Amino acid sequence: MLQAAIPLLALILMLVVSVYLYGEDASYGPNQIALWLAAGVAIAIGFRNKFTWEEIEQGIREGISVALGAMLIILAVGSLIGTWLLAGTVPSMIYYGLELLDSSWFYAASALICGIISLAIGSSWTTAATVGVALMGVAVGMGLSPAITAGAIVSGAYFGDKMSPLSDTTNLAPAVAGTELFAHIRYMAYTAGPAFIIALIVFLLLGFNTDTTVSFAELERMQLELRNTFNIGWEMLIPLVILLYLAASRRPALPTVFFGALLGGIWAVIFQPEIINSLIDEDGGSGALASLKVVWNALTDGVVIESGSAELDSLLSGGGMSSMLNTVWLILSAMTFGAIMEKLGLLQRLIEGLLGYIKSLGGLVTATLFTCFGANVLTADQYMAIVLPGRMFREEYERRGLDPRLLSRTLEDSATLTSALIPWNTCGAFMMATLGVSPFIYLPFAIFNWLTPLVAMFYAYTGIRILRLPATTQPNAV
Repeated sequence: MLQAAIPLLALILMLVVSVYLYGEDASYGPNQIALWLAAGVAIAIGFRNKFTWEEIEQGIREGISVALGAMLIILAVGSLIGTWLLAGTVPSMIYYGLELLDSSWFYAASALICGIISLAIGSSWTTAATVGVALMGVAVGMGLSPAITAGAIVSGAYFGDKMSPLSDTTNLAPAVAGTELFAHIRYMAYTAGPAFIIALIVFLLLGFNTDTTVSFAELERMQLELRNTFNIGWEMLIPLVILLYLAASRRPALPTVFFGALLGGIWAVIFQPEIINSLIDEDGGSGALASLKVVWNALTDGVVIESGSAELDSLLSGGGMSSMLNTVWLILSAMTFGAIMEKLGLLQRLIEGLLGYIKSLGGLVTATLFTCFGANVLTADQYMAIVLPGRMFREEYERRGLDPRLLSRTLEDSATLTSALIPWNTCGAFMMATLGVSPFIYLPFAIFNWLTPLVAMFYAYTGIRILRLPATTQPNAV
């Protein structure tokens, strides 16, 4: 047990130092190095226990292969974001999302708008840093509660992020658990849906008697800037409708997402010629080849919009495969550490001590939820809070004949959602810096984030919506 704990303690120590030294930038390199160094500590223990390098290297290859599908999808998602920004699909979703804001239900509308936008772009951070900031400004101008507003923004942003096939964590969790992306998303709806509906009802009650007669000039200004920069229209949402149809038809995730990216490029050429022309290089020529180059760049490196508004440019610039390389780097590093720990039997030793006290399904799911939360607290990173517990519990879920979707959903119900509730976690630190409210202050009002794990526990103890493997595929089946 001591040998198993040493690499984990080393990782925790180095991650604490990494976050202390680099803050929000720790996930852009320093955390990866911490994972490699901790992997080195584990390898040293493996050598002491007579493992050969060839055996360890084989374990690394096998561990990384688990996440290869997710990494390919994440790269395709980067391309999709780039072309959907260029095509006006994402701007149109933002525009119509802002239309939903009404003075009589500001808090609920804030959560709903952030949910729609985060679902469209697959990023809770970008949503909070753009529309979330605008909503906080409106709330302050109206004399509304910053804490409740921040809680509504975080709730909506993480609901959309969690349910979006464009989100990196939504791709990572099923890869670690061994299931398929869209099946994972459909299964998450059973916990995320009720939790978000309850959160919206609470936000409605909180704002029911609130005077919100102040002008919404800030949001109207953003809508005007969107119209001045892009051709906004319902037809821009057709790529989204097609993608959702393909997802609902259970088409494979990778070709579906990349087809959506290519469709976005076609839509950009047809409906956004002004944006295309503004992005053509001076030496890029003109005509079809120049337009093709702009779309190709969007697939590769995303787009950079220069509208004259720094806030709008931040919201509508980004995407491209290259934007996902750091996420892929972090996943590779985390999977390498987890694979080494698994190959050497260290993860198994850690989990044996815990599983000895767990007899029921409810206990297993609860242990997974709290392990993910603990990983968020100790490692300060949501990716590691998904990967490490996922590797630790996967075999036990299989041994008990449980569908891997239960594990992937449980990982997201805790690891993804509780990361924003911890001030020293990279997600919590980002939200605090962006919204100007400490996670300790907005935590009671980030209703979706803490309610979803409770819904998951309720299902586990009551047996509601618990999927099991068919008898013929269970590990102990004859």
